[in-house]
Amino acid sequence: MAKPRKTPAKAGDVADSYAVRLMQHLVVPTFVIDPKRRVVIWNRACERLTGVPAAEVIGTTKHWQAFYETRRPCLADLVALDRPEQLPEFYSEYAARGHNGLGFSAENWCVMPKLGSQLYLAIDAGPIHDEAGHLIAVVETLRDLTDQKRAEMALKELATKDGLTGLSNRRAFDQMLMSEWARAQRTQKPMALLFVDVDHFKLFNDRHGHQSGDECLRAVADVVSRHAVRPLDLASRYGGEEFALILPDMDCDAACAIAEEIRGAVMALRIAHGAAGAGDHVTLSVGVASHIPTEADGSPDRLLGAADEALYAAKRLGRNRVICSERLLAEFARADRGSPGIQVAANRRSSRG
Repeated sequence: MAKPRKTPAKAGDVADSYAVRLMQHLVVPTFVIDPKRRVVIWNRACERLTGVPAAEVIGTTKHWQAFYETRRPCLADLVALDRPEQLPEFYSEYAARGHNGLGFSAENWCVMPKLGSQLYLAIDAGPIHDEAGHLIAVVETLRDLTDQKRAEMALKELATKDGLTGLSNRRAFDQMLMSEWARAQRTQKPMALLFVDVDHFKLFNDRHGHQSGDECLRAVADVVSRHAVRPLDLASRYGGEEFALILPDMDCDAACAIAEEIRGAVMALRIAHGAAGAGDHVTLSVGVASHIPTEADGSPDRLLGAADEALYAAKRLGRNRVICSERLLAEFARADRGSPGIQVAANRRSSRG
């Protein structure tokens, strides 16, 4: 009996089979979905990256479960649906390489439920069309950039943090002040600023030494930072023994209440001072200002100047106190006008209008 002859494999079938095998053994994590967004290929590198075996996702639309805890589209889905307008909704960094043809690129933190740890992935997804231009598949490739991203974040934090206290540094303060000032102009809500200064700090250093001075600054910084509780509040080391606290959407009365809490909390630490001319314990002087910026206020200089004048007045009126710029003249009216230091501060205030 003659053996049935094998049907010669078509060149296209051989090519398709070879392409599938090649993709399975690629070192780059890759998966492929069909036009109905069902997984048709989930290569071994993708299994290793996600911890999800191919058997769990092949033939399903559950590929999102490898990356996220709640259902949402992956980049390949957005390519299949041709929805570049949804990229900003789902990805922190993204690019559409061409409408309906070249695919999308994106970067994102992914939860990776099977691994139990987050990964920062660079993602590329591109469509495959037949000769008639119909979509037949979308290929998504992935690169793990977690180590690079964490190093980048660490460098960025280093560039915006004060090395001694861990608070934001002057550079970060300046950036946040400008952005919040612009937001306050749009919303027409008040923005408050506190300048916090350690009283007689040079005398403290002279008496107790610079190491103790550093410890004192760290203790004060900890108190100040505990009062930056809302997402947009910013506590920073402004310079030397001076700290600043940005408090968006806050009027002067509320900001003064926080300033008093900070002053009282530092007094409660009872950090020994005892230098001649200073009290027994470390105290703070705080200047407070709040302002609703108008279109005419091109920069936050007015707010900075008002908080600075209030701090200057707190120093001249005896230290260990909170002074609000809105009540500056009233404070001087209650003080002894014969004191030269107080008179200088009053003149300084009145000269600025």
